[in-house]
Amino acid sequence: MIRKSSQQRDLFESERSFRLLVEGVADYALYMLDPNGIITSWNIGGERIKGYSPQEILGQHFSRFYSETDRANGKPARALGIARDQGRYEEEGWRVRKDGTFFWASVVIDPIYEDGNLVGFAKITRDITERRNNQLKLEAMHRQLAESQKFDALGQLTGGVAHDFNNLLMIISGSLHVLKKGAAEDSRLQRAISAIETATKRGAALTGQLLSFARRQSVNPQPIHFGDRIEAIREVLHAGVGSGVRLAFEIEREVWPIKADVSEFETALLNLVINARDAMPHGGMVTIGAHNVVLDDPLHSGEYVAITVADTGLGIPSDVVDKIFEPFFTTKPVGKGTGLGLSQVHGFAHQAGGTVKVASELGQGTTFTILLRRETETAPSETSGTAPLRGSGTVLLVEDNPDVALVSTGLLEQLGYNVRRVADAEAALHEVEKNSVDFVFSDIVMPGKMDGLSLAHRLRQIRPGLPILLATGYSDIAADVRGDFPILRKPYEIHELSEAIAKLPR
Repeated sequence: MIRKSSQQRDLFESERSFRLLVEGVADYALYMLDPNGIITSWNIGGERIKGYSPQEILGQHFSRFYSETDRANGKPARALGIARDQGRYEEEGWRVRKDGTFFWASVVIDPIYEDGNLVGFAKITRDITERRNNQLKLEAMHRQLAESQKFDALGQLTGGVAHDFNNLLMIISGSLHVLKKGAAEDSRLQRAISAIETATKRGAALTGQLLSFARRQSVNPQPIHFGDRIEAIREVLHAGVGSGVRLAFEIEREVWPIKADVSEFETALLNLVINARDAMPHGGMVTIGAHNVVLDDPLHSGEYVAITVADTGLGIPSDVVDKIFEPFFTTKPVGKGTGLGLSQVHGFAHQAGGTVKVASELGQGTTFTILLRRETETAPSETSGTAPLRGSGTVLLVEDNPDVALVSTGLLEQLGYNVRRVADAEAALHEVEKNSVDFVFSDIVMPGKMDGLSLAHRLRQIRPGLPILLATGYSDIAADVRGDFPILRKPYEIHELSEAIAKLPR
């Protein structure tokens, strides 16, 4: 009799200890269900995670933790059925707290048998919302990294092609100036020259879009006040949308300044407006907006300006939206688009230190958002006056491509300069030490140990007052110039060369 009482006492203490352990677990909802799903026990973890006290939830059906849709689809009963038939039920999914908010739950349901009969279920629920959110952020970062690597690979290809193409355009463009002088009396030859000139400009524009996509365009970033720039190009934007589309503006009064290349910024905005127009073949509205945002993103955090271009058009299919920024990808008919407009926008945004995002729904329109970091510097003052067409003095031309050098020499001589030409940086240093020159005009990309930028820095050391003008059709290194030296983009025309020389410090 004493032994039996001792065994009963030990069993009671064991059950009591187990009950206290279960009831005291705060990180897990541990509770029992009867065979029909009625809640028969509740612990502090269930109260913390789901918000119900024992008095509120005991005797209630566990289906109240599911969404209305899940209840209508019979998911609670199905979960118990699987647990009963297969010995266990496990899943992750949304569950509902007492206050109506949702959380992402990890759920395990085990059947409990006594003497071969089902007496109920043991249910364990964990709130893993934070873990899921972190996993989603990590997956998003991996996708962004993969996209970045893909665009970088495409950028290497397009940048290399554009570099060679710009040199060819430079030769064509420069040679036209010579032909123009000899064809003054021949109208047919003048028309042919004009057609070549137009084609050259189109080629230069396409190459510029390629380089902007590749983020290898030599840019001149400067502070920009968004509202002022919009006013400056408002007529161009209205012309871009055409007569069948309305253009509206929603720009915050105190929108922060940004820093970017003005020309590339305006081109990106116009590309988005034209893209929006083409998405509305039957008319609609394009809204350009700008507002301040503070981002807390793994890749972009801090104060940014969100520039939006929204349309009321057809929307972008889900199987297309991931491809829209790729160069030459277009859904337009042959001859109606180059497929470079949105890739230029992508390249511009990332080269300016920001990003571009798209949100679209079929039949509901599309919104593109360019995010650019807030700029704290003040905008530089505009210089007035026009550059003189002709000059004088001796220029040292540093250019390794003989055909480009021939064209550049011709342009410089038309402007009135004497030209000495060398093919690399070492020869340029030797020439500067031996002979007097008034300024140096050097390509950035050159063979040898020194490129044009390194040459410029070296000349700055040995001849501090020597004016230096750099030229490039493409260069990663050009991004490191940071305003130390003026850069002229290839292909350039004679008036652009003249203006760049006139602005050199003397």
